[in-house]
Amino acid sequence: MNYNNLFSEINNSLNKKKAQGKVASYIPELSKVDPDKFGVHLTTIDNKHFSIGDANEKFSIQSIAKVLSLTLAYKIEGEKLWERIGVEPSGTPFNSLVQLEYNNGIPRNPLINAGAIVICDILISNLKSPKSDFLKFIRELSGNPTLDFCSRMAESEKITGFRNVALVNLMKSFNNIKNDINIVMDFYYNLCSIEMTCKELARTFLFLTTDGIDPITNKKILTESKSKRINAIMQLCGFYDEAGEFAFKVGLPGKSGVGGGIVAIHPNKYSIVVWSPRLNKKGNSKKGMRFLELFTTKTKSSIF
Repeated sequence: MNYNNLFSEINNSLNKKKAQGKVASYIPELSKVDPDKFGVHLTTIDNKHFSIGDANEKFSIQSIAKVLSLTLAYKIEGEKLWERIGVEPSGTPFNSLVQLEYNNGIPRNPLINAGAIVICDILISNLKSPKSDFLKFIRELSGNPTLDFCSRMAESEKITGFRNVALVNLMKSFNNIKNDINIVMDFYYNLCSIEMTCKELARTFLFLTTDGIDPITNKKILTESKSKRINAIMQLCGFYDEAGEFAFKVGLPGKSGVGGGIVAIHPNKYSIVVWSPRLNKKGNSKKGMRFLELFTTKTKSSIF
């Protein structure tokens, strides 16, 4: 299939309508991003590439990084991980305090803010140099040894991260945070600050299309069972309280970030990334969601 032609066809149809959504202004650095940026990159398991637009421009992947930190923590901790985090869809905003209080400091899943903060705490307890070791992990997955945190973005998130601080303090009160809060939050803000291109991100997520084995290097990243479970969590929880909508309209496991990126994978076929910074009210890319809905409809490539 000529995906490039299809990308152009879908993009042209979407551009006929007035652009909707707004960039994430609550993080000052994100508010500076050009809202009309748009890129798509698809990488197949046999290393073929298809793209359109700004697919080679770096953007802040934000919460998409939570899947990668979950992968590393699950690789280290195994099933013990689920003693501190649930696997249920949240049904509430990604930074909800109400649900966390109700569940006695146990986050509903690892892809909301509270869950990702617990994952950071787990990695800090298990890694000698958490930030360096995590960077090494994603550099190997992406094949790019120069990937790095963005200090400007991390600092921007820190100065406006009052609710995240409330989350970590609430979990600390329930003894679900073991390390110093400042160290945990520094790791969390840096985790969310990583910048990648659509192409790099699509390459990074390929291992989840082939049962935990990187199809390019043939390296085993995760067991088949763990890979299956992470895909299930993305399917159920990857879009905050809009996960059902994404499953219903797109039909692929995926994860969004407030930087406007969305990654989705089709098992045994491809990984695709869309970047469009204008967000809907749920914090997901407005154009990205619609693009992927049209893409899976036209290609009949839903997993259902």
